[in-house]
Amino acid sequence: MSTKIPEAINRLFKNMFICERCKTKIRADPQKVLKGKVRCRKCGKAQFRVLKKSK
Repeated sequence: MSTKIPEAINRLFKNMFICERCKTKIRADPQKVLKGKVRCRKCGKAQFRVLKKSK
């Protein structure tokens, strides 16, 4: 049985984004990411995608 705990799901996936260039994870506010105000710590790029939940 696979029971999903909501607190764990939020901790792993909420507000988590992946840099398009260097694949680094960053946790940030989604509105700031959409406006381009968040930059990657590693490469400085401002293009992110959402972290995909695996099955």
